[in-house]
Amino acid sequence: MRYIRYAFLGAIGIILISVAIANLAAVQLVLLPDALADLFGFNFTITLPLFVVILGSIAVGLLIGFVWEWLREHKHRSEKSKTQKELKQTQREVRRLKGKQNEKKDEVLVLLEEAS
Repeated sequence: MRYIRYAFLGAIGIILISVAIANLAAVQLVLLPDALADLFGFNFTITLPLFVVILGSIAVGLLIGFVWEWLREHKHRSEKSKTQKELKQTQREVRRLKGKQNEKKDEVLVLLEEAS
């Protein structure tokens, strides 16, 4: 299984390197269209290789997706936490009640009852 993972990562690495080599041309990224830039009086422009734009877009998309899922699953995590707290409280209560029930019994008999 480990070799399959290494082969997969190697293939991904080769693909990313080939995309980077094929897209070395510089592109100009502009923050706002010209009409909005004139309206706001602010515009930001940067020149980067195309592969940086492509791979950066993929990375940003993955990051947004992970954060979106983490926020979406918040209700499930909080429900699980609440359920675990209730379970621990119930287990403590059961131990306490068994302790009261078995106060006057012999310890060996109590252990035998718990085992069955």
